[in-house]
Amino acid sequence: MQPREAMRILMLSPVYFRLNVPRRRQLVREYCRNFSADKTIN
Repeated sequence: MQPREAMRILMLSPVYFRLNVPRRRQLVREYCRNFSADKTIN
């Protein structure tokens, strides 16, 4: 998953906007990493 796609999904959550920018970036990286890890398992 590309970071842009992850941001599009995460922006649906109101919690995303309560985070500061460095924390948002970290969340996007974690989301992408977890999404790609899940794809390798299946």
